[in-house]
Amino acid sequence: MCAQITAQPVIESLNSKALNTKRSFKIKLPKNYDAQSPLKHPLIIVLDGDYLFNPVVGQTEFQTYFDDMPSSIIVGVMHEDSRFSDTYHDEVTGLPMDLGAKFYEFIGNELIPHIDDQYNTSHFRVVVGHDLTANLMNSFMLKEEPLFHAYVNISPEFVGDMGQNVVDRMTWLKKDVVYYMATASDDVKTLRSDILMTDNSIKEIDNKHLSYYFDDFEDASHYSLVTRGIARAFEKVFDIYGPITDKEVKEKILGYEGTLDKYIDERYSRIKNLFGIEQSISEEDLKKVVDVALEREDLKSLEKLGRLAKSMNPAKNDGTYYLALLAEKNGKNKKAMKLYESALQLDESLVINKALIQAKVKDLKEAVGSND
Repeated sequence: MCAQITAQPVIESLNSKALNTKRSFKIKLPKNYDAQSPLKHPLIIVLDGDYLFNPVVGQTEFQTYFDDMPSSIIVGVMHEDSRFSDTYHDEVTGLPMDLGAKFYEFIGNELIPHIDDQYNTSHFRVVVGHDLTANLMNSFMLKEEPLFHAYVNISPEFVGDMGQNVVDRMTWLKKDVVYYMATASDDVKTLRSDILMTDNSIKEIDNKHLSYYFDDFEDASHYSLVTRGIARAFEKVFDIYGPITDKEVKEKILGYEGTLDKYIDERYSRIKNLFGIEQSISEEDLKKVVDVALEREDLKSLEKLGRLAKSMNPAKNDGTYYLALLAEKNGKNKKAMKLYESALQLDESLVINKALIQAKVKDLKEAVGSND
């Protein structure tokens, strides 16, 4: 299946035993999709695909273009005249029942296995829903093994005990889940009240496996908040895929216990485990971690990061430059001088230019001369 054929969304259908009917869904494959490639793509299931599919496609194309998220397979489940029955629920528990339970079974036991069988999907799955479909999709998190890794709740209508069910489940998560929720100043009042109450409860949860994000948009309605919420949600869901941010530095790296080479290795290993994508550590990310090591005066980390950079790109100057910095910090100026001069003979990296190294050499020569 070639990229030219699959670049545009298409409508497919699946005979459902659970629903005893044929159900249609839209599917958008990445522009770079190649059925013969070992590259795997996250799967994004969009409930209310009749109107949420296009906003999700637009946002993923935007973020993929800037490499802020991996190219993904997007499936929009269309409800047409069956939205009421698809989201049918118990008014007390909020859980799907009758036709709603059958639709729930269709998503988990039929649609997702079908997509996994037909396309190169990774095990990282995202689900998107709005009001009642958001209520429905939360049921997938209540399973002993949550079906999705990320839940995008756009103005969810928490029915009955569903809000409390979500809070209770989050407390005992044993695998990583990303949970995004949004409301707005002009949202439906009853929904907004329940959302704010649930938000307050979630914020009290202390569980390392939960990554929770919440937005309360000003001057937005139940429907106009949709595009803003999707944009923010995908920014958060795929946060680890993008480059290291100032927020990550402040909240995760500065206080990291252990040498920082382990932090960056774990970060990239997590990207591979989550998305099925093996990325090389970027020079920019490595430089940000080196800067933290310098700020912490963590010379052990600086040495390990320097050796890591040198092993990754032996022809480039950044690794040798970091080791020269280490020698200088240890007061070994002659060794630092030799390393800086060696770095000048290597190719420029993206983060260390020759002018910077030449300035270092000049300063060291003056320091050595003044000591003589």
